[in-house]
Amino acid sequence: MQETLIDLKERRSCRKYETRQVEEDQLAAVLEAGTYAPTGHGTQSPVMVVVQNPELMARLSKINGEIMGTDRDPFYGAPTAVIVFADTEYKTAVQDACMVMGNLVNAAHAVRLGSCWINRAKEMFERPDLADLRQKWGLKDSLQGLGICILGYPAERGIRPAAARKEGYVIRD
Repeated sequence: MQETLIDLKERRSCRKYETRQVEEDQLAAVLEAGTYAPTGHGTQSPVMVVVQNPELMARLSKINGEIMGTDRDPFYGAPTAVIVFADTEYKTAVQDACMVMGNLVNAAHAVRLGSCWINRAKEMFERPDLADLRQKWGLKDSLQGLGICILGYPAERGIRPAAARKEGYVIRD
């Protein structure tokens, strides 16, 4: 348990990655952790899609950047992305998918990978120019993009130290 608490305190978003692809055993461990995220009534409603193809990664990064209003790489050069979709047929869709994202980023740290939660998945997968991917992946219409967990090996200066915790973060009554 002590290791888990240390991992939770030390995990930080990585914003600079090495180009080498994530090893399969590390990716499998991260994905398995995602499948064990708590979900409302145990529905296991979210869906994860893994992308490692460099051309598709570049396409998705470009679209995400357009939505963000920038031409820089919002995926920070990460070689892998796990796109998490929330199933809007469930009342706890967003919460369920957020828990999956949390498990992914924390598990990535535990297996010594860098990760970062990237927003704008909802806007990305509402676009008609990504309908081909939704169809290719067999995503039903009720699945809405929630977040993208990018993964890879941290490059030098890819992870900044933690900021001091703010005053008043916890209030006890």
